[in-house]
Amino acid sequence: MGRPTASSTDGFRERPISPFNARPQAVATPAHHGDPAHKPATCTPHMNLNYTNDELREAVLGICREVQRAGGQACAVGGCVRDTALGLPVKDIDMEIYHLPARDLTELLGKHFAMDLVGQSFGVLKVHHLPIDIALPRREAKAGFGHRGFDIHSDPSMPREEAAARRDFTINAIAIDPLSGELFDPFHGLDDLKRRLLRHTTSRFSEDPLRVLRGMQFAARFEMNVAPETIEVCRTIEPEGLPPERIFDEWKKLILLGRRPSLGLAFLRDCGWIKHYPELQALIHCPQDPKWHPEGDVWNHTLLAMDAFAAHRIDEPSEDLVVGLAVLCHDFGKPATTRTEEDGRIRSIAHARAAEEPTRSFLRRMTGQNTLIDDVVTLAVHHMRPHELHQADASDSAVRRLATEVKRIDRLIRVDLADRAGRSLTETPDPTCANWLMEKARRLEVAENAPKPIIMGRHLQRLGLKPGPSFAPLLRACYEAQLEGRFKDESGGIAYLKSLPSPDSSASNPSGQGPTSCCE
Repeated sequence: MGRPTASSTDGFRERPISPFNARPQAVATPAHHGDPAHKPATCTPHMNLNYTNDELREAVLGICREVQRAGGQACAVGGCVRDTALGLPVKDIDMEIYHLPARDLTELLGKHFAMDLVGQSFGVLKVHHLPIDIALPRREAKAGFGHRGFDIHSDPSMPREEAAARRDFTINAIAIDPLSGELFDPFHGLDDLKRRLLRHTTSRFSEDPLRVLRGMQFAARFEMNVAPETIEVCRTIEPEGLPPERIFDEWKKLILLGRRPSLGLAFLRDCGWIKHYPELQALIHCPQDPKWHPEGDVWNHTLLAMDAFAAHRIDEPSEDLVVGLAVLCHDFGKPATTRTEEDGRIRSIAHARAAEEPTRSFLRRMTGQNTLIDDVVTLAVHHMRPHELHQADASDSAVRRLATEVKRIDRLIRVDLADRAGRSLTETPDPTCANWLMEKARRLEVAENAPKPIIMGRHLQRLGLKPGPSFAPLLRACYEAQLEGRFKDESGGIAYLKSLPSPDSSASNPSGQGPTSCCE
């Protein structure tokens, strides 16, 4: 299957990409990328970490100097080195300390930094008020079931090559000496970064099933193709009891950080892990009417829509997570509703409503955040409403009612735009529908929230009514009238309330002289 690219849409801006972020191409693995354990360690030219501020830089260099004076060596490792090589700002620093026992290290650094010790057999020192984690190299042995089934012990005498070999991917196995800037790259991770190739380090990769999902989000975040040998290894791994919260963490990174989520999702399909997400697997080969969906099946459409969403995130994680998940799930109802008519036309009647059950099932396996699940389901179920309202040139009342159903019309518009961008490989989607709905929603002040009831219980009490069962029907009637536009402010609402018949007027007025006002 080809790799779809994100389409741009009117009013969206393309995100800048770092120097290494060229679009990935299919790449043959060179001969030296066999078993990394048999390759010589490689020291490459110097590089300085891309610190986000001077305080962080001075703290890291201070730690390195103290360790060096005590006869040890401090290296920055993992994501901070990878992100520096990609031209990205470094927000967190992981450091490994060699040739210095744990007790000596704690006493040494404790004189200069306030720190917390986390973990028993493999203590990690967390520096107070700074994003710095300090640890000794670790020996890990598979001793049980799942992601946590390891015996782990620190070993300051471990060779750097062996320490790097326990890391998941070559791009995360690069180390740097912050004092000298010397790079240590035993698995050619820098080459893989330049080639946009995600490759595992050693055969120990398969010991931790979470690494498959890490591969998913790394492929999406850094726009990488996954090496064929890594895909084959992943095919042999089962999720064996991964905690849902760890699974969801990786999906959140795909949604919130992935530049091209399509690459991560395509990797899941390639390595066979798509079978663990049957709601997604069902999209593959689910046909669509080519008149409306020239991009192909629902799977291709979803990948294109996800890339369009990612290109236009608003950098508000809570909002982006809801919208991103809704884009991912919006067509989950199509496999159950898609039919080919006698005339050959492909139709998916009521597929939006049918998305509710599979969306809830997909999300509940990963998270117990019921509010998040409800918000995502709401957007998926209503994702056709912008088109329907625009086509009908719907009234203000209809837009207000939509706002009460989805709570955030602005979220729904973002889903609609991504959906439209996922319907073509080349054409820019028409933003007319989104612009029309947003203009109406902003004018009615319901773009970011449902209409708040103007008439409340306190208004009924001020008019002499006593709290009781009669309040609910009166308040419902007032809210319905408000949505219909019969009044727009408190004075209009009170006037409308006074015009309503008393809920028990028929029982209290048997003479048939007409209903009494609820406020008489």
